[in-house]
Amino acid sequence: MAFLHEGRLQGIGTPDEILTRFADVFNPPGIDRKTVNDATPTGATSNVIEVKNLVKAFGAFHAVDDISFSVKKGEIFGFLGANGAGKTTAMHMLTGLNQPTSGTGTVAGYDISTQHELIKRHIGYMSQRFSLYEDLTVAENIRLFGGIYGMSDDDIARKTEQLLERLQFSEHRNDLVGSLPLGWKQKLAFSVSIFHEPDIVFLDEPTGGVDPATRRQFWELIYDAAQRGITVFVTTHYMDEAEYCDRISIMVDGKISAMGTPDELKRRYNQPDMDHVFTHLARQATRSSD
Repeated sequence: MAFLHEGRLQGIGTPDEILTRFADVFNPPGIDRKTVNDATPTGATSNVIEVKNLVKAFGAFHAVDDISFSVKKGEIFGFLGANGAGKTTAMHMLTGLNQPTSGTGTVAGYDISTQHELIKRHIGYMSQRFSLYEDLTVAENIRLFGGIYGMSDDDIARKTEQLLERLQFSEHRNDLVGSLPLGWKQKLAFSVSIFHEPDIVFLDEPTGGVDPATRRQFWELIYDAAQRGITVFVTTHYMDEAEYCDRISIMVDGKISAMGTPDELKRRYNQPDMDHVFTHLARQATRSSD
């Protein structure tokens, strides 16, 4: 196999030779997983998501079938499940895009059945497909979404400079977003999704198609956001990323089959890593995938 990197042919060899020679690219060192801070101001609730007996039915089919869970402020919460498990439908209810058939839930203190428009104002969202405008520049995208989030012109200008410096994008502020590498686009999209400092950001498979080194950088941004008190609710099909979460929920056939920290789940199911835990549970599914 041949390995191309940054537009140049870096080497040719067997898969083992290439993976060993360029281990820093294909298998970068892991990140020390931080734990959520349990400290909560007096009189405040530590949970930014509360869900009880939530159901979403389409006729006789229950895409989401009686799930209950809570997510703490500043927590990185992994929401996993195979295609067809119901996780996307559940996320749509939590983000105000769809209303539940029954059950209750709050996001950032707002009712998911009656206050979905208010929920949208207090969350960030990044889809698995790139969600910025490719025919606008980096700075224009930031200014546009800052305005949509209701930020003042002064705040937008000040935070734009901070963001560009943090991402090392200052020299690219006037580049069209469509001209950026995919990894840069994803990091920019995430940063824009939390530009207004929301209570919680929903990430729907945010690192799909991104190389391992860039995925690691992306998770460093996630950790930084969590340290600032932003709750991160993330779906992913990369089980090494599941190891980075504070807690994980795994859905099977519309129900939550397991929930806990990565270490707890590995011990409970006697598996060496989250990939084996996920496979063990997903094989119990009886309904077909999407």
